[in-house]
Amino acid sequence: MKQTTTLGHSTLQVNRIGLGCMGMSEFYGSFNEEESINTLHKAIDLGVNFFDTADMYGWGANERLLGKVFKGRWNELILATKFAVMRGPNGEFLGLNGKPEYIRQACEKSLQNLGVDTIDLYYMHRKDPKVEIEEIVGAMSDLVRHGKIKYIGICEANVETIRRAHAVHPLTAVQNEYSLWSREPEQEILDVCQELGITFVAYSPLGRGFLTGAIKSRADLETSDWRLTLPRFTDEAIKENLKFVEVLEQIAQDKKVTKAQIALAWVLSQNEEIVTIPGTRKIHRLEENLGAFKVELTNADLAIIQNSLPSATIGSRY
Repeated sequence: MKQTTTLGHSTLQVNRIGLGCMGMSEFYGSFNEEESINTLHKAIDLGVNFFDTADMYGWGANERLLGKVFKGRWNELILATKFAVMRGPNGEFLGLNGKPEYIRQACEKSLQNLGVDTIDLYYMHRKDPKVEIEEIVGAMSDLVRHGKIKYIGICEANVETIRRAHAVHPLTAVQNEYSLWSREPEQEILDVCQELGITFVAYSPLGRGFLTGAIKSRADLETSDWRLTLPRFTDEAIKENLKFVEVLEQIAQDKKVTKAQIALAWVLSQNEEIVTIPGTRKIHRLEENLGAFKVELTNADLAIIQNSLPSATIGSRY
């Protein structure tokens, strides 16, 4: 399996299994900073060079963590961060902001948090419905011209938004959720990315951990875990959605690998340019995820998965 690719319209060559860092600062229950630091260093040692964060993760704490860990090592990695989701001083969510002045301020704050002069890949995290995409990408293009960021991406965008954004400034990446239980990008997004030469970055390729088989009931999650608020993690939804895990279990047993490795290999097999950013705080999970590169899914395997999967996922993504 091809392990690296060049992000669209850029010179950035990345490992196709990167590392999502969100859970190191918030959302998925308790976390240990020392454990996260060790995992981040180990990731580079294992060849991972693409790290994904956002200014809203821990309302700045995640960027500051990466700034501390990667000080002196920035030449070894490619970093993506994001703007648009506003947080208050106590972490409260304050809505979306895509106004050019806010984008400039958010970028400066991220540069300060990270301790760098330039951000490799800067995403619009979500589109502010009150601001046209042309104005948002225009402001991001100004940041490129001023050397604040190198390349531009957008997240959770539809085909029309992607085309309109790309017409203003070439997009390097589109990041949407994509996994065996979230296949919406197959309808049009993957095709338009290939047409326009944009790299598709799949976040939550393990279904927020569900597809690993580690979550069999709500009791498997800490009471502070954000997933307990999501429709796919009700007792009823978990019970039905375990059918996805059963499909993975069968293939994994046959190949003597893990369910997570099958789930990741499936995403990577959809085309050779897709990049994934599974998140983890633990070194053994990081090593397990990277083992997906060694999994070869044959056409017969892919057909079995396709024909065995439930026709629908129970519960919306949010």
